[in-house]
Amino acid sequence: MSKGTKYLAKEPDENGFIHYTDEEHDTWKQLYARQEVNLPGRACKEYLDGIEKLQMPKDRIPQLSEIDSVLQATTGWKTAAVPALISFGRFFELLATKQFPVATFIRNKDEFDYLQEPDIFHEIFGHCPLLTNPSFANFSHTYGKLGLAASKEERVFLARLYWFTVEFGLMKSSSGDLNIYGGGILSSPGETMYAMSNEPEIQPFDLLSVLRTPYRIDIMQPIYYLIESMDYLDEIVKMDIMETVKQARQLGLFEPKFEPKAKAS
Repeated sequence: MSKGTKYLAKEPDENGFIHYTDEEHDTWKQLYARQEVNLPGRACKEYLDGIEKLQMPKDRIPQLSEIDSVLQATTGWKTAAVPALISFGRFFELLATKQFPVATFIRNKDEFDYLQEPDIFHEIFGHCPLLTNPSFANFSHTYGKLGLAASKEERVFLARLYWFTVEFGLMKSSSGDLNIYGGGILSSPGETMYAMSNEPEIQPFDLLSVLRTPYRIDIMQPIYYLIESMDYLDEIVKMDIMETVKQARQLGLFEPKFEPKAKAS
């Protein structure tokens, strides 16, 4: 999480207000308009319910205080303004205290379809609606506490659990259809359509398998893991996650389902 970035986060003023340019607001407006069309029938009901609760503006970047007022009232969470990328330690510390890190920049328009770094559209539009859901919020809180207590080596494996659930998770709807709950998909027009196509491999969620699955952040995901419902996150919380991390470390990773990243010449 603490790698190089070309983006610079916006600093709040003395009143906690973050100033954005008209162009940045227009980027939010265009991203919102694109995903508003893509998500019905694809995003899970709990996410769409969260969108309704947040009532975030469609034509401008929301202030974090607007989001916080809803999150605090529903699940006791709030956002925390952070630089573009933060350390694992800081990330886990925030989640463990029910604060969701939000990078306060917005992507350039040449990275509309997919962004490696988490921008404010990814964090607010992709993740915050589900933080109004008790199961999702509890899973995120538990994950933060586990990560805070974990070793550096254990955190590498825990990162895969977050990746294949909170970021790129799929679930079944009440009618048995495929739905999206991962914020990395929900905030990406390109990956939303890709995830619901016949291209990726979809496997039922298995904690040990998830912890052993490699991933790359700069490509469309070749594999997604499917949970039965949002309530299943409560079941994951009850599992002995750290014991399973130990097993995963002993067994090692699966063979990657992607080509290795080309080295810069």
